[in-house]
Amino acid sequence: MAPEGVGGLTLRGMTKRFGSLVANDSIDLDIIPGRIHCLLGENGAGKSTLMNVLYGLLPADEGTVSIDGEVQHFRDSRDAIDAGIGMVHQHFMLINVFTVAENIVLGREPGKFGYLDMASARKSVRVLSERYHLEVNPDAVVGDLPVGVQQRVEILKALTNDAKYLIFDEPTAVLTPQETDELMGIMRALRDEGHAIVFITHKLHEVREVADDITVIRRGKVVGKAEPGMSEAQLAEMMVGRSVSLTVAKDVATPGATVLSVKNLRVSDPSGAVVVNDVSFDVAAGEIVCVAGVQGNGQTELASSLLGLIPILSGKIELDGKDITKNNPHDSIYAGIGYVPEDRQRDGMVTSFTIAENLVLDRIDDYAKFGRIDLRGVVGKADALTEEFDIRTPSTALPGSSLSGGNQQKLVLARELSRPLKLLLASQPTRGVDVGAIEFLHNRIVAERDKGTAVLIISTELDEVENLADRIAVMYRGQVVGIVPPDTGRDVIGLMMAGMTYEDAQVSCGVRPAAANVAAIDEGQEA
Repeated sequence: MAPEGVGGLTLRGMTKRFGSLVANDSIDLDIIPGRIHCLLGENGAGKSTLMNVLYGLLPADEGTVSIDGEVQHFRDSRDAIDAGIGMVHQHFMLINVFTVAENIVLGREPGKFGYLDMASARKSVRVLSERYHLEVNPDAVVGDLPVGVQQRVEILKALTNDAKYLIFDEPTAVLTPQETDELMGIMRALRDEGHAIVFITHKLHEVREVADDITVIRRGKVVGKAEPGMSEAQLAEMMVGRSVSLTVAKDVATPGATVLSVKNLRVSDPSGAVVVNDVSFDVAAGEIVCVAGVQGNGQTELASSLLGLIPILSGKIELDGKDITKNNPHDSIYAGIGYVPEDRQRDGMVTSFTIAENLVLDRIDDYAKFGRIDLRGVVGKADALTEEFDIRTPSTALPGSSLSGGNQQKLVLARELSRPLKLLLASQPTRGVDVGAIEFLHNRIVAERDKGTAVLIISTELDEVENLADRIAVMYRGQVVGIVPPDTGRDVIGLMMAGMTYEDAQVSCGVRPAAANVAAIDEGQEA
């Protein structure tokens, strides 16, 4: 409960249902000015749904919202904004072709007699920028700004509406480590000015860094309050309900012969813009190479081109010495590539198919005899895989949609690892799954490496990259700016994710490169 005599925003009994799914189940929450309140929970726990209800984007089925003791009735987000609530969304709500000033005053444009007063708009942006130390050019076109600066625009947009309560929904998902540090500083400054901050995240170290109050949500319910001084292991245990390991136990890799060789690869998006530009790297048998970078720097198109899902403009892809540049996905799969896509529901499975059918989806030919499908063989294989990979379901005859996100991801990985592979290609392999499932999936990926399979992981989660990688390839604007050892500092990798070379990033961080490391990097890039 909020301390007596302290104003604040309170939620009582907040409940939101989507059909039979209870996304928020009688949640109570106290948000107090001058404090940062972290909502901690895995993806799908109900955090964002709760905040979308608070912000007026979704109607509540039950419960009340009160500000300073007065019950509020929000019909839409405009009512929430008028009540002093602002929200910085995970996916920015900005118009890329508009300037900063135009975005910030959108919907509340200053002017008289039908004429827009842009001078006044620019002035208000400058005043806010100076007051909150959020430097940004009012005349800059938003689409030309780095992601971190775009986020400043989102924050200024909320502040221009005199928001006293600011909701940050997974704000670090698209930021480099340096931009994340900057955002943490901004949050502290806003808190010290008297704003109440609600910080939604699943990243434990971020919670420990800035939280004054922590509420843990699991499967739509508040399961407890945590203290900022608790360890990451303790917070993780509250999130999933059991003890989990946050690090992967693995031996040093012993790479064998080159399995995947990518040379001078160029790929365009549907508009014709080059999004993978002259990329070259190798992956050897028995090693994990992780591609790190902020989302949207060509990683998605890189993965798709390696499987043959999209055509390439130029370059060459070899698997075990054979040219597969023009392979289609069927050919690539039968050549020995296992593929875990970044969007499991759209690209990794057919949710209306049964779990058993999904577990043999890309190798159904193996179960076809005389024009008929061996259903007994399919079910037998599915039963064995659900047990081996701990896919929790009462029956493999249920549709794939019946599985939780973590179990859907286990299904996709189980299917791909159920046959001999030369290369495992996994894009965002643990996106949207809980800490317990991450522990299991990481251990299976390392076990596949130890069998001698070449593994290429594409991930925007630096914690995951640091846990799994034997080498790290950093991408920025469609190019690999460097391939570095796994013990490279997070600050160095962060600068590389913003476009710096490895050497320049080391200099900037005050690190003198060791000759042995430089030689290893050069060898990796030339191989």
